[in-house]
Amino acid sequence: MRDYAVNRRVVFISFIAVVIGAISTVAAKLLLLLINLFTNLFFYQSFTLVDHAPVGHHLGAWVIVVPALGGLLAGLIARYGSEKIRGHGIPEAMEAILFGKSRMSPRVAVLKPLSSGIVIGSGGPFGAEGPIIMTGGSLGSLLAQYLHVSDGERKALLVAGACAGMTAIFGTPIAAILLAVELLLFEFRPRSLLPVGIACSVAGFLRLYFFEAGPLFPLHSAPNYTHNFLLFATVGIAIGLFAAFISKSLHWVEALFDHLPIHWMWWPALGGLVVGLGGYIAPETMGVGYGLIGDLLNNRLDISIVLLLVSIKLVIWLVALGSGTSGGVLAPLLIVGSGIGVLIASVFPESAPGIWGVVGLSSLLGSVLGTPLTAIVFAFGLTHDTAALLPALLTTFAAWGTTSILLRRSIMTAKIAKRGLHVYREYCVNPLEGKTVEKLMNRETCALDVDQTVAQALTLIQKQPHLPAYPVLSKNMLLGTVQPSDLRHAPGGTLLRQVMKQPPDEHLYANQPAQAAAMTLARQKMLWLPVLQSEAEPIYVGVLSSMDLLLPTVVTFEQELVFEKLR
Repeated sequence: MRDYAVNRRVVFISFIAVVIGAISTVAAKLLLLLINLFTNLFFYQSFTLVDHAPVGHHLGAWVIVVPALGGLLAGLIARYGSEKIRGHGIPEAMEAILFGKSRMSPRVAVLKPLSSGIVIGSGGPFGAEGPIIMTGGSLGSLLAQYLHVSDGERKALLVAGACAGMTAIFGTPIAAILLAVELLLFEFRPRSLLPVGIACSVAGFLRLYFFEAGPLFPLHSAPNYTHNFLLFATVGIAIGLFAAFISKSLHWVEALFDHLPIHWMWWPALGGLVVGLGGYIAPETMGVGYGLIGDLLNNRLDISIVLLLVSIKLVIWLVALGSGTSGGVLAPLLIVGSGIGVLIASVFPESAPGIWGVVGLSSLLGSVLGTPLTAIVFAFGLTHDTAALLPALLTTFAAWGTTSILLRRSIMTAKIAKRGLHVYREYCVNPLEGKTVEKLMNRETCALDVDQTVAQALTLIQKQPHLPAYPVLSKNMLLGTVQPSDLRHAPGGTLLRQVMKQPPDEHLYANQPAQAAAMTLARQKMLWLPVLQSEAEPIYVGVLSSMDLLLPTVVTFEQELVFEKLR
């Protein structure tokens, strides 16, 4: 046995991951150009790919209807194109992985970036990361389907495409890999993690040809936080409470839209009206908002402006996302989180004010998404601010711990749960891991002698656990099996050698891993199998049943129940 289940196929899949990493990087650039195109069309009535933010428009009050128009177009595309493009992308990718055998359609690969470009380009308060995760995942899935690989390999390539797209957008390959581990892969195996790492590496290198080098929001704060341990922990708990409020608010908004007496196709247009109203009051809240993130992290705005922008951004984002339109969640959370950090720095001006923006965005992101490791490394990858790393670590885990206690699901899994599909996010070692057949088998199960009579055998098995058949031995060597029904229909004086049947074609060995034994039972559709000492010494030593294999899980479950009662 090996530590990891790998074979030579992983080399082939890794080679395909190189291709997917390159394709996803190009797709990320095309998506941003598409957003630029629609932004210029909607706000400046010009056909150009130049990067213009909506904030400089001259539409006046007409700006209120622009996001509504974008939402209407997105609703029409979803209704008559593919309903799978609704939402911010990550839950849809998770659902495809867990419940759709990682199969995604060509329509999603085309319509998701198109609808996202329209929504964000018309002022939708979203980032491009969610759509590119869905688009990159679709491209990886489509290529995997064309190559006719296994379900597990297709999942690895889907996630590789998704995370490569995120790497291309933000330049944070390690955070993208951690996102795969915490949200998308649902396993930790070379078969899956190696392609993801390779695709993200390729995207990171190729990104230099399409985007500017270096971190998106470079910061260099002074590490003057030595005596602020309790403050960072307290702030983390407070941000965790706020994250729970955000999640609950999103569920409430979604419920409001669910109860509307109109088709869901019209919901994004209604949400767009709220976005437009917010954008009329504060134009900076419309669109991706990367410039606003930079201003907040560098503390370039007055506190009153920060409070206004963060409040409006949060409201229009919740309404737009709750309407089922297409867009990402990372950029809005970065804005709100860094804004919270600026507000905290104004309250505690002597407590390392330069790092609070990074701490705020990391904590809010990790607690809302339920991905603390991704959030911490992501914040560092965006800023390269080493001084903020330790405070972000403490605050993010305090925030995540708080929301984990308060909420049953994050916004990543709640949407899937509404469809009756449960996503189990806690990973633990299989109770059978590390155990052998010898530790679980039943040595006390009745083993009958070949020269015993039927009457003697019936007397013995009455005192034993019920099995569909019992082993028949001669000098500890397995000769066959006998079923209770055969014994009841045979004369009492008949010898067992006359009524026994051939032993099962399969048998187990005492030193065999329990997981391998479970696979053998399942493959043979057997409730039990005899256990021999070893290949070199094939003497009978016991019986392993399916119930024996379940006992470790039962013990673990009972221990968890005791813990739940104590809690």
